Order: sequence, then structure tokens, then C-alpha cells
Amino acid sequence: MVRNGRQRFVTTESVTEGHPDKLADQISDKVLDEIIRKDHKARVACETYVTHGLIIVGGEITTSAWADIAGIARSTIKDVGYIDPKYGFDYHTCGVLNAVGRQSPDIAQGVDRGGAGDQGVMYGYAINETDVLMPLPIVIAHKLTEQLARVRKTGSPINNIGQFLGPDGKAQITLRYEEGRAIEATDIVISTQHTEELLDEKDPLQMSLEARQRIIDAIAMPVIPSYLITDNTHFHINPTGKFVVGGPQSDTGMTGRKLEVDTYGGMAPHGGGAFSGKDPTKVDRSATYMVRYLAKNIVAAELAQECLIQAAYIIGEVQPVSFTIDTFGTGKVNDQLLEKTIMELVDLSPKGIIEKLDLLRPIYQKTASYGHFGRNEPEFTWEKTDLVELLQKKLG
Repeated sequence: MVRNGRQRFVTTESVTEGHPDKLADQISDKVLDEIIRKDHKARVACETYVTHGLIIVGGEITTSAWADIAGIARSTIKDVGYIDPKYGFDYHTCGVLNAVGRQSPDIAQGVDRGGAGDQGVMYGYAINETDVLMPLPIVIAHKLTEQLARVRKTGSPINNIGQFLGPDGKAQITLRYEEGRAIEATDIVISTQHTEELLDEKDPLQMSLEARQRIIDAIAMPVIPSYLITDNTHFHINPTGKFVVGGPQSDTGMTGRKLEVDTYGGMAPHGGGAFSGKDPTKVDRSATYMVRYLAKNIVAAELAQECLIQAAYIIGEVQPVSFTIDTFGTGKVNDQLLEKTIMELVDLSPKGIIEKLDLLRPIYQKTASYGHFGRNEPEFTWEKTDLVELLQKKLG
């Protein structure tokens, strides 16, 4: 957050893997993984819709492989934690409808010659605010939802709140910045599905105060940096009062509806294209990974404190029609020189991106929860900083 020195408030959110939209993302990406494991030439655009007792999997898939769509959907639901009817939705009893078709041959002919699978604008971003070169608000928001899932699955050494939590959950944090630095967390929201044991005996429409404090102690305090917690920090735990009815029983889910959760939490523009369920010939996924990779390497090379990269593609065309870099006045070299250097060093065609980032692997279900960026895991090749030495050599 180096662009503006004035006081400002920044809010961002994350959701757990049991949120209906994220459940849909995971099913779509698990279908992709199963197919790409067997057929690297497959074309996959898989969409999932989740509602009361029903999963609909649709989209366009062209492949020589076979995938058990219903089995994939049920196993994903089970792994997430919808294993008991008490949550209003479970992998045993939900219906699964397979409505998958084939990719249009008109689109395929453009992709077959190495062109982009669609038109669109993609953005990549990095900032030196955290060790993973991501904005601090989205990093903390993801840590809150990851902690919700961790405590639900394995318990907490602090208290026994985890046994009463359900798979569905959300978190939101508002940070106050002064002179480009986060000073305090003003508002922290944790909304988590739970069983009736956490309700107030005197007011069954409200979660008990004791339960709220246990959630703060087990979920929030272990992951939020202590310097951000001040006397002005307000915790909002299940603000409606209770959250017993959750998941697909209370809310529909669809692939691609949590785009800012997937990326930078609203701290950078988004081109609008979803990621999950799409094979890497779709540049709204692969090119977004590439421009994140490039932005991160620029910041990691200390050529800028903050970097935003935009790339735009046309369906069927091989190279981007535009490529721009903005370091918001923090760059040590001219932005145009950065653009020229990157274009010389990296092949930005779909084929070049796929090869550079090794994207024809079954790695995608893991990306579908807790963000596609800022995670130091071996599958996330776009998070590597292996261009740093070359960039420093070229640009000093």
C-alpha cells in the first residue's frame, strides 16, 4: 500500500472451502485435474452449480479420457466436510446432474494453432507489504478462513470450539493505513456455520457470548498480528446472531463467483474471467498466473515496491495485443523499460506460458480454496522468483 500516503481504510474478505461458491470451484477444478491427468490435450471448461440437495456440473469438455463426474462431485463434498445430514447437505444424499457438452469446433480451431482460448484482459499484482509479496489484508483474511477449517477438522489447543463448527464460513478484515503502512485492524468479521450447542440458552436466536469469545480466542488471535489489535478493534462474530443453517442448504454456489477472494482482495483490478474448471489454454487462467509471476519477480528483484501488470488477448491470436506495467512511481527503472525487458525474456503466448509454468498437471483443485496467489507450495509455479537474478542482471 505505497501509492497513497493519506489515512485510508482497506477491507477484504475470504471464504472457507465449505462455502457454496468455493465448493463449486473445487468440484470444477477436481474434474479438470482428473481429465488433465489422463489427457494433456483435453479442452476443459467445467462449471458447477450447487443448491439444495443438488449439484449440476456443466460446461464444455473435449477429451479422450473418461471422468466419473458424479463420483468426483461426491468425493469433493465429502472431503470438504459435508458428511452429516445435520448440515442440511451431505455427499451421501445429494443428487448430481451431469450436463457437460463438447467444446465448439469454431473455438477449437483457433486454439489448435496456438492461439488464446478467449479474449480478455488479465492482471497480475505484487507488493512488498508481506513476505509472499501480497497485500496484507487478503493474506490475513485467508489465514482466518484457513484457521476456521483447521480448527474444525483438527481442533484447537486453546478450547474445544472446533467440534461445533460447520464447513461453511467467511471472514472479513478492515485495516487502517497511515503513510502506506497498516496501523490497526478496526473491524474483524468471522461468520461460521455451527451447531445448536453454541446458541444462548436464554435467547436461542443468538450465539452465546461465551461461544463468540471462544471463536475469537481460537480463530482470530492466533493468526492476526498482535500489533494490529488495539482498543479500537471490533470483533463481529456471526453478526446476524446465529449461523446454524448454512452451506448449500442456505445459499446457492457457482463456479467463479469469488474472483477477488481468488486474487488480491480488491487491491488490484480484475479482468472478470474466472479460473476454476478451465484448462490452461484459457488465458483468463494461465495468463493471469503469468502476469502474477512477472509482477512478483519484479518486486522480488527490488526493481519496484509495487507492480501491476496488464495483458490483453484476442481469441485465436498467439501473442497479447497489449502488455503494460505500472509500478506507481516506486520503480527503480522506467516502466517502459521493464515492459521491453519482460517481452524480450518471456514468451507470453499461451503455449509459452503453459511450458514456462508447467501448467499441464493435475494441480488445480488446491488452487480453488484460500487464493491462487501468495502460497509457497510446489504446485504453484507462478509463485517462484527464479527470474530475479536475470532481471537484476539486465536492469541493474
